[in-house]
Parts: sequence; C-alpha cells; structure tokens
Amino acid sequence: MTTTFPRARRSSLGYDVSQVEAFLALARNAYDDEATAHNRLSSSDIRQASFAMQKGGFSCRHVDAALERLELAFARRERNRAIVTSGTQAWVEAGQARLEVLLARFERPAKHRFNRVSLLSRGYSMLDVDAFADKASAALVEGKPFAVDQVRAAIFRPKFRGYNETQVDLVLDGLVDVLIAVDTD
Repeated sequence: MTTTFPRARRSSLGYDVSQVEAFLALARNAYDDEATAHNRLSSSDIRQASFAMQKGGFSCRHVDAALERLELAFARRERNRAIVTSGTQAWVEAGQARLEVLLARFERPAKHRFNRVSLLSRGYSMLDVDAFADKASAALVEGKPFAVDQVRAAIFRPKFRGYNETQVDLVLDGLVDVLIAVDTD
C-alpha cells in the first residue's frame, strides 16, 4: 500500500494511484537527470498532467498542490537554463514578447476575444471570460500583482454559443507560463 498522498474515501473519487505514482516517478527522473534529453519534462507538461479518477484514489487537492510546487521547481530550472544559455536580456525580451501577445488578445473588443462555438454547442461564458481578461489585462498593464492562483481558480460558466474552451484554455496556459516565469524566486 502506498502513502504518497492521502486517499479519498472508498466511496469518493480521487486520482488514479498508479497513474499519479508513474507520473511522479517520471518527473523525479527528469528532475534528477536533467541532462538526458529523452527524460526532459517541462513545467507546462506538469501543469497539463491529468489522471483518471477512481474511487478511493489519491486526494485531488493534495496531488494538485504537489503538482503546483513541482511545476514551480521545473519553471525555476527552465528560467535558469534559459538565462545561462541566452542571457538575462534575451530571457526578459522573450517573456515580454509572450506577454504582449497575451495583452493583444485581451485588448480585443468584448465578445470578440476568442472564437465562438457553434449555435448548439456549449463553450465558456463570454461575459465570464471577458471579465477575467479585463481584470488580468488591467493588472498586467499597470504592473500590479496577478497571481497564478487567480488563473488556476478561474471558473467560467458554460453557455451556448460561448467561447471555444480549448482556445481560452491555451491562452490561460500561456498566461500561467508568463506569470510563473516572472515569479520563480
């Protein structure tokens, strides 16, 4: 029996134990042996990790918290590697370029920031996504703190003819990348 994380109750869903442990073993190997190219995982890979659900599996809350810490450790390593390889100025310029792409997306007119799904499909509520984009954009333009947790905690109601979820999720993933890159100390 493994004790990596607390378990959900037998009648409650949690993450598949074997999948979580296999992913953590892969991450551990990649972190310990960063020189091996085939073992390399990125912070983005960790952020996008997903696991099947099973009754009595690992507590989702605990696994998610551990993955966030692991993601930050990998992001620090990626930043340090980029600075050593290309220099601080190049790293800052690359981050600024990624931020400008995001801000350009957020500055589009409301209800036109993302593609919409078809008439009979559900997507993210345009009002919810636009409100989040306005908040994020204002904070970033004004140089105010905007935490990664605010992005991760964003919840958008489903609406018919809403924004394309995949596209919104990719932009939010890019926002997390930028926020982690500047907040890895």
